[in-house]
Amino acid sequence: MQILVQLISDIPELAVDEVIIGVHSVLVKSGALAGIASTIKYCGPHTQLRNAGELEKHTLRKLASYALSDNLLEASVGMAAINCALSANAEKYREINAKEVLLEKGRAKTVGIIGHFPFLESQRMEYEHCFIFEKQPQKGDLKESDIPAYLPRVDVVAISGTTLTNHSFYDVMHNVSPSAFCLLLGPSTPLSPKLFDVGIDVLSGTGIRDYDRAKSCVLQAVPTRYLKGVAMLSMFKEDYQ
Repeated sequence: MQILVQLISDIPELAVDEVIIGVHSVLVKSGALAGIASTIKYCGPHTQLRNAGELEKHTLRKLASYALSDNLLEASVGMAAINCALSANAEKYREINAKEVLLEKGRAKTVGIIGHFPFLESQRMEYEHCFIFEKQPQKGDLKESDIPAYLPRVDVVAISGTTLTNHSFYDVMHNVSPSAFCLLLGPSTPLSPKLFDVGIDVLSGTGIRDYDRAKSCVLQAVPTRYLKGVAMLSMFKEDYQ
């Protein structure tokens, strides 16, 4: 969780205006800033969220510290707070979707993907081999326990940003070949160049363009890929060298 500690330490003590916890996404708003992250739901039915109902009393940094929690619902809120703070530094982004980056870098190569993303069904045949690792495997997926056996073999790795939320990020990265091209993707992905220092080549996340429209979608359980009021943003390590 070292990278999360670094990101949190840079966040100022800003006031939090609103925290929205939806079925699929979490939104955090602080002044003109807003951030989003995926809601991780595999926790107990009676899981308590610290200070629920009064989360806006926290500063943005305090709320972001929830990302360190073993309570994954709290950690989801913390990731949205981190992404809210990072939205203040909107520079050197490219408006390009992660699936386009992955297809460009992975075509005719061996690809390993942490998380079963919906777009894979339409493009997995473009890869020479495609290994998909899932906590809750679908047909054809590999299990998390298969990562050490298969991930070191791949040329291009795509890792869900939720690995930061559930604190499995470093375990995954330990199995990535030093020569592999590495993409971190999904709405939980922090758009911070600090992640380039831990082996990531491209960050593909979600920026809030119209908060009210995005909020309406989150409140009405719109799945991530159908959200309105957002933009798919990518940061490339090469742009920071």
